Amino acid sequence: MNRRRQALALIEFESTAFGILAVDRMLKRSPIALLRCGTVHPGRYLVLVGGSVASVEEAYEAGLAVGEVRDSVLLADPHRDLDEAVGERHAVPEAEALAVIETLTSPALLRSVDAALKAAPVRLNELRLGDDLGGRGLAVLTGGLTDLQAALDAADDQVGGGWMAARTLMPRAESLLQEIVGAGTSFRDCVRCEPVGAETVED
Repeated sequence: MNRRRQALALIEFESTAFGILAVDRMLKRSPIALLRCGTVHPGRYLVLVGGSVASVEEAYEAGLAVGEVRDSVLLADPHRDLDEAVGERHAVPEAEALAVIETLTSPALLRSVDAALKAAPVRLNELRLGDDLGGRGLAVLTGGLTDLQAALDAADDQVGGGWMAARTLMPRAESLLQEIVGAGTSFRDCVRCEPVGAETVED
C-alpha cells in the first residue's frame, strides 16, 4: 500500500544560520518528516518537511517565526505526483509536447507545479529545488499540448508576485531532446548524443 504525505511545506531562508535554527525549532515543535534541508545558491537555505496537516502547519509556523524568510509555501493537500517527485527524477516518455517551468524561488516552484498538476492530466518528469540553479526552481512536464497549456496557465495564476522567471512549451518536441531532458536538465547529467547523419569534419 502506497503512503503519501497529507501536507508539504518548504521555507527558503535568506540566511543559513537562521535556516538551521528554524530546523531545530520545527523538529522540536511537531512530529514532522524532515525530507530535505541544506544550502543552495546564492547562500540561501531550504527546509522541506512533510506529514499530517496539523503537524506540518505547526512546524511551518515555528519556522516562519525565526525570520529571514525569502519565500515559503504550505500545501495542505499536495498532488500525489508532486509528493512522489520531491527529490526524484522520472524518465521522459515520448509525448506530444514538453513544457518547462522556471521560478525565482523553490517555494514558488512547488506552488506553481501543484497547481499545474491539479489543472490538467500532465506528467511531472523532473523537479529541481534550487540546486545548481542560482536559487531558482525548475520543473519539466510532458503531456498533450492542450493539457500542458492549461497546466502552464494554472501555474502562472498560482505563483503571482512576480515569482515566475520563465515558462516554455514545445509542441512535438524532438525525440532526441526528450531523451536528453529525461537524463536530467543539469549540464553534468547531459548525455552525449550524436544522431545518424550528424555532420563531422575529418582531420
